[in-house]
Amino acid sequence: MARAYDVIGFGETMAMFVAEEMGSLADVTRFHKRICGADSNVAIGMSRLGLKVAWVSRVGGDNLGKFVIKSLEAEGLDCGRVTVDPAYPTGMQFKARAAEGADPAIEYFRKGSAASHLSPDDMDAALFTEARHLHATGILPAISPTALALSRHAIRSMRAAGGTVSFDPNLRPTLWKDEATMRETLNSLAAEANWVLPGLEEGRLLTGREAPHDIAGFYLDQGADAVAIKLGPEGAYWRTRDGEGTVPGFPVAKVVDTVGAGDGFATGFVSGLLEGLSVEAAARRGCRLGAMQVQVVGDCEGLPTRDELKHLERTSA
Repeated sequence: MARAYDVIGFGETMAMFVAEEMGSLADVTRFHKRICGADSNVAIGMSRLGLKVAWVSRVGGDNLGKFVIKSLEAEGLDCGRVTVDPAYPTGMQFKARAAEGADPAIEYFRKGSAASHLSPDDMDAALFTEARHLHATGILPAISPTALALSRHAIRSMRAAGGTVSFDPNLRPTLWKDEATMRETLNSLAAEANWVLPGLEEGRLLTGREAPHDIAGFYLDQGADAVAIKLGPEGAYWRTRDGEGTVPGFPVAKVVDTVGAGDGFATGFVSGLLEGLSVEAAARRGCRLGAMQVQVVGDCEGLPTRDELKHLERTSA
């Protein structure tokens, strides 16, 4: 039976002010306003590839909240389940312009944001039968107990409804009270997902294992169907119960902004599996999109449309 949506995305989208010049955030005077958030980066990427995406979130009853919703709707997301909460502000961040290949300095203003008050009540129960896949990350569970409760509820409800779930740990250690809590919580969420997508260092921290093969084995033993481990410029390692392999990264002439590379990989990998690609082919697409994202300013501006992706795949085959 056809479903109304391909993907449910949920989490916090913030307003982001990106420096237009190099230097300390204390000294920069000109910024460009954009949106950011790992969860919505993937949702946007999916929508650009032609998938139907329902977005669940909260924003403040302020102009930044209006900006966030307009930006997401312009990307084709269904924002009918985004709550405008007049009691709390929309989260925001400032991002420095980094030297080539370096991670940019980021300063967050998200504590007590509208999205931190997300709870299971924000997720329409009908969505789980109206969509075939849910994408979750480890960021939202870190920002409040009610947001963690929403993540657990959404993952379990999607699996109970017969859909699939992807989980990207997206570690943000400063949002957790301690490393042990972070590790225990995120591994428990990953244990309920079909597809788990850690970076190599994330996997090492979460599992205590060093080699990609063993990190993937940890999650396969917990019940995952497939694990893809991001290896940065070197590509990605994938493993299922039936096989394993490594796909190389795509050459990049100039790295402009490293933020969003993992979200590009998640977009490519998950969209590929939803379209019926093999795990290896999905990992290859993930590497391609991650490489595209690091070549632009912004957290999702490098993610391609369906036509752009088809052209790239055709010309580089």
